[in-house]
Amino acid sequence: METNTKQGQDFFEVIKERRSVRHYDPTVRISEQELKDIVTEATLAPSGANLQPWKFIVFNDQAVQEKLLPIANNQRQVVDASAVIAVLGDLESYSYSEKIYAAAVEAGYMTEEIKNTIVANINGVLSQIDSNDLKNSVLIDCGLVSMQLMLVAKARGYDTVPMAGYDTVKFKAEFGISERYVPVMLIAIGKAAQAGHPTVRLPIDDVLFWNGNL
Repeated sequence: METNTKQGQDFFEVIKERRSVRHYDPTVRISEQELKDIVTEATLAPSGANLQPWKFIVFNDQAVQEKLLPIANNQRQVVDASAVIAVLGDLESYSYSEKIYAAAVEAGYMTEEIKNTIVANINGVLSQIDSNDLKNSVLIDCGLVSMQLMLVAKARGYDTVPMAGYDTVKFKAEFGISERYVPVMLIAIGKAAQAGHPTVRLPIDDVLFWNGNL
């Protein structure tokens, strides 16, 4: 019981202390293995039909980060942070359905028959879904994984800031990203050189309503 209580306290400390940090110590590096671990833990986030419609590009080479700088409106965190992680939405994530659910069968989570039914249903629905609905679904899932990534980073002692202020057209052109992928956000990650400033939230009664009465 004591262990569970401590884990709960650690979690609440993480969500309360996370800040959007824009000033980073450029001397701090994060190993590729730890960056990989952070992304791996982030991908435990939920997604529709467990299709995991996300891809990540990690920019941790200074020369490449310099290329990203003007695309991101010269925001210094792009080059001062240890890395920048681009989160992309995969509009064809359904192509992984067979691989995902075959792994679920192998793990003993379902039978082959159930897997075949689920995969057929996924492919049937997504072949007919409106493109805007598909994109919105992918953006929701990528928002979930992005928030989880930032919390994982904070739990490991790093700071982050989500960035939407960049030219997605130039970003896709510079890094050869096809129309299959939708840029969702950039996340700078590293050690703060200057703490993120505290912010306020609306009173909960301004945003919380019960049983559909808005």
